[in-house]
Amino acid sequence: MLYLRSLFIIVIASLLSLSISAEELKEKDFVYTYVDRHHTFAEHVKFQSIIYAASWGVYFIGQPEVFVKNGSFKTYKENFGKIVFDKDEATWNWIVHPFNGGQVYLFYRANGYSRLSAVTMTFFQSALFEFTAEVYTEPASIQDLYQTPILGSIVGLFFEVVSIDFLNSDSTFLRGVGHVMNPSTLFDFYEGRVFFTPTTSKNSLTPNGIGVSFDF
Repeated sequence: MLYLRSLFIIVIASLLSLSISAEELKEKDFVYTYVDRHHTFAEHVKFQSIIYAASWGVYFIGQPEVFVKNGSFKTYKENFGKIVFDKDEATWNWIVHPFNGGQVYLFYRANGYSRLSAVTMTFFQSALFEFTAEVYTEPASIQDLYQTPILGSIVGLFFEVVSIDFLNSDSTFLRGVGHVMNPSTLFDFYEGRVFFTPTTSKNSLTPNGIGVSFDF
């Protein structure tokens, strides 16, 4: 209930916030956005590996008692290849997993993936975790295989749109909320900073203007 109230507040705040204007743009060094690009197979593997390694850490930190009590290589072997309908609490299936999926989606968006590609990578990331990591304590979950990437991507898209609007606002508070919603924007790997540089020319044939560069 507390999470739903917080989400409602964020929705209302987003509706009340204003998009960046042309006058405000002149006063900023850069704006937050997303720039899609092509990725090599090596990059796909690198990013999947980063999230996969982080998932093991989050798995242990989030459920240390379950990890220690139920986890073992024997259990891993018994659960490997199995898939079941889990009996987890609704909080896990409808809030925690979609939220985690949303952050994975935002990670891929921050690294230059298009929305569709980010959804695809989130799906593969979820399946990889379910079939090779979570089986350490329990069989792979049917619900998690679709709720994490699908609902997660919907949550991620919502966070993406709202956070970018917040990050480009003049409000320090809203910018802080934007970073909390979309923490990938805080790191160097975020590729969505678009810099605007005023340019002047002594050549009458070349007009003054604003140079645009992308931070990759």
